[in-house]
Amino acid sequence: MPTLQEIIDRLELKVLTVKRDFTEVTPTSGYTSDLLSCVMAGAQKRSVWVTLQAHANIVAVAALLDLSAIIITEGAMPDPSSIAKANEEEINLFFTTRSTYTIVGELWEMGLKAE
Repeated sequence: MPTLQEIIDRLELKVLTVKRDFTEVTPTSGYTSDLLSCVMAGAQKRSVWVTLQAHANIVAVAALLDLSAIIITEGAMPDPSSIAKANEEEINLFFTTRSTYTIVGELWEMGLKAE
């Protein structure tokens, strides 16, 4: 499984939250959905969530599920208060202008599968 640092490097993601030692974080799987209820029902602990949602509720869901990171796609940018909340909850937020489809495909190629 790739580490978060390998994912950041390969996908050329922008880190929105406090930088940590991402080489120490190895996600267990990946999940994508823009519906919070689907994420709550389907995402596994320590997975990477790919979404184009950028509001504060994604941080609450990620904290509840103990996710490794959220990759926000398609140029959606969270507001500063959402980023601050992610820092407070120690949720890693990453940003890209690329499509959700492309990011999920590359994660799959890196070996990050769904459980």
